[in-house]
Amino acid sequence: MFSGKPMKPTFKSYLPPVQTDVKKTIEPPIKKLEPKLLQGEIVVNEVNFVRKCISSESSQDDFWGKLICTNFKVSFIPQDAPPKQKSKLSHLLLGEHDIPLTCLEQVVTVNDTKGKKKVLGSNQKLKFNPTELILYCKDLRIIRFCFDEAGPESAKKVCLAIAHYSHPADLHLLFGFEYQGRRYHESKGQRVNGSSRRGGLQTPIFDRPSDWDREIKRTGASEWRICSINEGYGISASLPEYIVVPVSLADQDLKQYSIFFTDQRIPLWCWNHPNGSALVRMASISDPVQQKKIEQRIFTAITKSHPQRSEVIRSDLDKCLPNIQDIQAAFVKVRQICVIDPFEESEERWLSSIENSRWLEYVRAFLKHSAEIVYHLDGKNASVVLQEEEDRDLNCVVSSLVQLMLDPQYRSFTGFQTLVQKEWVTAGHRFLDRCNHLKKNDKEEVFSPLFVLFLDCVWQMMNQYPAAFEFTEAYLTVLSDSMWIPLFSTFLFNSPKQRVQHLMDFAKNKAIPQGEDQVVYFPPVWDWSQQFSIKDQTLFNNPMYVGKGAACVQNGEVKTFKRTKQKTYSSTLRGTSASMRNGLKGGEDPMTRRGSLVSELKPYFSAVKDESPSERFFRDWFSRPIDQQGLLIPLLMPSHVVLWKLFFLRWVPEACIPKGGPITAYYKLSQLVDEIEILQSQLRQYKGSSPGSTPLPSPSGPHSDQRRMYFKASSPNDPPTPPDFLTSSFPFTPVGNLCRRSIHGTPISKFLNGARIWLSTETLVNDTV
Repeated sequence: MFSGKPMKPTFKSYLPPVQTDVKKTIEPPIKKLEPKLLQGEIVVNEVNFVRKCISSESSQDDFWGKLICTNFKVSFIPQDAPPKQKSKLSHLLLGEHDIPLTCLEQVVTVNDTKGKKKVLGSNQKLKFNPTELILYCKDLRIIRFCFDEAGPESAKKVCLAIAHYSHPADLHLLFGFEYQGRRYHESKGQRVNGSSRRGGLQTPIFDRPSDWDREIKRTGASEWRICSINEGYGISASLPEYIVVPVSLADQDLKQYSIFFTDQRIPLWCWNHPNGSALVRMASISDPVQQKKIEQRIFTAITKSHPQRSEVIRSDLDKCLPNIQDIQAAFVKVRQICVIDPFEESEERWLSSIENSRWLEYVRAFLKHSAEIVYHLDGKNASVVLQEEEDRDLNCVVSSLVQLMLDPQYRSFTGFQTLVQKEWVTAGHRFLDRCNHLKKNDKEEVFSPLFVLFLDCVWQMMNQYPAAFEFTEAYLTVLSDSMWIPLFSTFLFNSPKQRVQHLMDFAKNKAIPQGEDQVVYFPPVWDWSQQFSIKDQTLFNNPMYVGKGAACVQNGEVKTFKRTKQKTYSSTLRGTSASMRNGLKGGEDPMTRRGSLVSELKPYFSAVKDESPSERFFRDWFSRPIDQQGLLIPLLMPSHVVLWKLFFLRWVPEACIPKGGPITAYYKLSQLVDEIEILQSQLRQYKGSSPGSTPLPSPSGPHSDQRRMYFKASSPNDPPTPPDFLTSSFPFTPVGNLCRRSIHGTPISKFLNGARIWLSTETLVNDTV
C-alpha cells in the first residue's frame, strides 16, 4: 500500500556530489542518514529505502530509512525521525532502533512473491532476493523490515552481513575487544600517572584474596580460610584462583581430592549464617570407589567449622530440580505464547497456556527448594552442601536465592551485584555458551535462560516484599539486557581463567602495559555510567526500600494480610526431595512427606498434631510481622507466583497500559519520597547541622541532579496528573517491534462493545457489534 508511505526521494538525491551546491539553491538538501558509531565501530553493509514495520495490518505508521550493519549492531536510521519519546530509557551506547549483533537469535529472510523463507546462518548463500527481513532477538523483540522499494542486491547483501556478523566463530571478533582497546588508549589522560585504580567501582570482582576476606569477616566465618591452591588455575580451569575452604582441610588433601571431582571443582564456600552453619557448593565425584571416603572427609571438615558441630545436609540438585533442557524448553514456550502467537486466537486459554509452558512451575520449584535450604540453615542450624554434576548452572541459581532470602545485604544494590559476581561470574557459570554468543560448529542452539530464570525468581520475591529490595524491576530488566551487549567482561566468558587468558591476549594485541588492572581496560557491567546517565540510573532506586536499621512498618492490616497467606504456604512446603539427606550418616529424609488435605482444613494458626519441624518453622515465620531486613520466605502457591510482565510483555504494544500499571504507583511513590527527602533536608538546615554532619549548601534541599528518585517532587501549583508518557512498559517502549494483529474483534473487545453473550470465540465471531 502506498497510502501511508512518505514521498520517495526525488532524482535529485542521486546527483553527483559536485552538483550539491546547485541543488541547495533550488530546495533544502535531503537529510543524509549517517549512523552514530562508537570507537572502533565500522559500517559493514547498508541499504537505503527500507521500511521498518510498526504494524502488521497497515503501513501508515511505518518508518522509512536506511538499514545498516556494523561490526557491533544492526542500526536503522529513520528518514523522518519521530519526536524523541520521553518514555524511552536513554542508552549511551545504543540508539532506539539499534540491536547489538550478539542480541540476535535468528535472522530470517522472506520472499513474499515466491513464498520462500530461510533462516540465515554465517557464511550461507541466499538464492532469492529477500522482500522482508525478520530479526528474532534474545531480549524477546521481533523486528521486521521490508525491502519493497530497496535495491534487491543491496537488500540481499545486508541480510547476509547481519547473519554472518551476528555469530562470529572467534571470541576476539566480538566488538567489545575493539571498542575497549580504543577506549583505553583514548582515556589515558583521565588516569593519574597511569594508575590502574578501579575507578570507584564498589562491587568486588573476587579476583583477589582481599575480596574474599571481607566476605569471611562480614559473615563471621571464623573457621573458614582463603585457599590459594588454584593460583594460576593449576587445579581447576573453571574455579577462581582463590576459594574459601574449612580451616581443618589442608591444601595437600584438597589437591589430592580434586582429581576425583568433575572438572576438579573442589567444594566452594558461599556464605555463613550467624549461627555458624555454612552454605557450600560442589561438583559431583566421578569415581564411585573414592566417593564415600572423600565426602566423609569433606563433610567432617564442614562439621568441624560449625560451633555446635552440627550435621551436614547434602542437596543433589540434579535429582530434585528441572534440568537445563527443561528450563530452555519452557522459556521457548512462554516466549511463543507472550510474543509470537496471535493473542486473539488464544485469548480464552492464555493463562492456562502460560501455566502449561511450565515456566512458572520451574520458577516455583527453584524458590521452593531454596526455601527448604533456608530451613536447614536457619531452622535446623545445619550446614548444607549443594551438589550438581558440574556445579556451574543450577547451583548458581539456588545458592544465590538462598543467600538473598537469608542476608539483607544481598538485597541492597551493591550487595546484589556482589552476589551475582560471586555466585555466577567468579564461580564459572558459562555465560559465553549459555548466551550463545559464538557460532557453534555442530548445531544451531538457542541460549539457555538460567540467569533469566534467576532474575525472574528475584522479581517474584520483590513483587511479594517490595520494601525489602533497594533496586527495581527496571534494574533487573536492564541487567538481563546487558547480557547481549558484548562491551563488558561480566557476561562474556565461561570462567575466570578464560577471562584472564583472553584479556591478557587482548592487552598484548592492544599494547596495554603489563600490570594494568583488567577492570580498567575491560570493565564489568557494574560500571553503569558507561550505559546510562546519572538521572537514568535513578530508575534503579526503589522508593519503598526499607534500608538497614530503618524501623519496620507494622500494623494490624499487615499482620492480617500475612496471616491469610501463612496456611497456603506451609502446604506448599510439605515434603522435600529425598536427595536432601545427612551427608555423614545417610539419614532419613529430613522433611517427611505428609498429607496436606487435613492441614488445609485446620485453622490458620492452630497447631497440627503431626506437624513436622519444617512446617512449624514456616508457620511460625509467617505468624510474625515481616522484618524487611531479616529472613524472607516467598509465598509459593500458583496464585502467588505470577508472570513477570515487564520482562515478557514489554515489547508487545497490545499489552501496554497507557498511564497505568505498576509504573503509576512507582511514579507517585518516587515523588513522595523525593518530597520527604527535601523536607528533611530543609529541617536539618533550620535546626542546624548535628555534630559531625556536613550542612547542605541550600535550604531548598539537594540539587535536582543529586536527588535519588527519577520522578522528582512537583511544586504545589502543578496539576496532580501523571506524565503523558507513562505506560506499563516504562522505561521501555514497544514501538518498532513486530506487532501482532489488532486486538479489535477479540472476545473481550466484543464484550466491552456490547456483545449480547459471553460464551466462546466461535460464538462471538458471528455476533455483530
